[in-house]
Amino acid sequence: MSVSISRKKENADNYMTAGGKIGFGVSAASMTATWIWASSMYASATAGYTYGISGPIHYGLWGALMILFIYPFGRRIRKVAPKAHTLAEVMYARHGRSSQLMLAGSNVVGSVISLTSNFIAGGALIAMLSPLSFGTGILIIAGGVLLYTLWSGFRASVLTDFAQVMAMLGAAAIIIPVIFFTAGGPSMFVEGASNLTPAQGNFFSSEAFMHQGAPYIAAVLAYAIGNQTIAQRLFAVREDLIKPTFITATFGYGATVIGIGMVGVMALYLGVTPLDGDINNLLPQMAGTYLGPILLGLAFLMIIGSLSSTADSDLSALSSIVMSDIYGQGKGRERTNPKTMLLIGRTTMIVATAAGLFFATSQFNILDLLVFVGALWGCLVFPVIASFYWKKVTNLAFTVSVIAAIVVFLPVRFELIPMEGAIAWAVEVLAIVGVGVVLGIMAFGFFGLRTAIVVGIASTVGVAPFAFDFLRDYTVLSASLVAYSVSFLVCYFMSFKSKQNFDFSIIKSVTGTFDNRTDTIAAAATAAKSAPASGSNQKDKE
Repeated sequence: MSVSISRKKENADNYMTAGGKIGFGVSAASMTATWIWASSMYASATAGYTYGISGPIHYGLWGALMILFIYPFGRRIRKVAPKAHTLAEVMYARHGRSSQLMLAGSNVVGSVISLTSNFIAGGALIAMLSPLSFGTGILIIAGGVLLYTLWSGFRASVLTDFAQVMAMLGAAAIIIPVIFFTAGGPSMFVEGASNLTPAQGNFFSSEAFMHQGAPYIAAVLAYAIGNQTIAQRLFAVREDLIKPTFITATFGYGATVIGIGMVGVMALYLGVTPLDGDINNLLPQMAGTYLGPILLGLAFLMIIGSLSSTADSDLSALSSIVMSDIYGQGKGRERTNPKTMLLIGRTTMIVATAAGLFFATSQFNILDLLVFVGALWGCLVFPVIASFYWKKVTNLAFTVSVIAAIVVFLPVRFELIPMEGAIAWAVEVLAIVGVGVVLGIMAFGFFGLRTAIVVGIASTVGVAPFAFDFLRDYTVLSASLVAYSVSFLVCYFMSFKSKQNFDFSIIKSVTGTFDNRTDTIAAAATAAKSAPASGSNQKDKE
């Protein structure tokens, strides 16, 4: 597929966003495939094994809803920046260099971690289902993804996504029921009930919600707003197809990921112990135990498709960030060389692949990686969204609010300070405000500012009586909420008295195409269509 779409002279803008004219079928499939990455499958299975039947529900449902929450903000972003390539590029037009580099830098970190987790998932799968080692497995995965993405970039990524998501959805629909009936069918839930703790057996487990559901709501909202792989598809799809694209992806993601998570629930009921004590091995272990050779190959295809679809998206995202935000904006749009941009993009993919391989040897816990990156992006969510709607937000407010949120988030997340006394109370106050910020942002996208204010205040007041002397025991959740609240408070109080009255039309003039050939060809085509069919004027124009 990559060979079939490759061109002798690739276009720099198409390399990053495919010209912004992708249709519904391919864009919906690409959005679904990108969101369903191997980490989603592995982490959903981990959630099911750790928290029981409610684990995959909390993981898959909230993840699906976050895709849905993208589209109202996405339509606003495309309206003010119809030809942009990255969110960081838009932040450059809105605020300046520091805000741009913050968003670009966070996405570099996030995409490298995402690459790492996908390589880990692929390496674990190959090591489990073949005689090859983990190290050999990650080399195979990394090399394969790099080879088919390197030349045509995003166009190759989005086209192969279509085939990959068809394979994933078809495989999941077959494999999950087969594992269920091969492992014992409904009787496993009766015979294996003794393997569950009371919390794991409770569908409405507060432990599952506080440890899994609530932190994931905060994390995936940040992913939805701050992740360049999502933004890239937002800038690539036709503007009138944004809503149906993201609604379709919502259902595709939710059904697949919740279903895969039930494999982890089955492993819990069966009393399965993860191979080598590594919970990342759980999904391939269940497939290897309960599937025959043909279906095992289908499961292999499903997981390889999921990790490849996201790994190629990460490579495309990283290349577009370096091409647009580092080279393009640094040199100036008028002085950029499209050929140099393409060389930089391809070099970035190679360097990123090497970095992902290096970090993959550490074999981090995938679920921890996901929540950490999502929470880190939480520091950016309110300043980014506010920058697209509120004329008063300044560059200083954006920059200081993000830095302040990171400074507070890191010691809370990694328990560098004792959660006792006044410090614990202060963290809980910030976390309670964070609840209001998260729910207010969700309400704002669909219902507007007034509803968002009401929802934010009501949820903060409603949660407060129950949260004190309670949230301090849930470090991951508290840290995520603190990231939202600190960035909101600092950004708001530094902006509401600002005299800035930003003209959003400026963004259109600052963002746009880099490849001059694109503009030249478009202008020529427009002139040809408007010219008379015959006569001296036509000859003069020619």
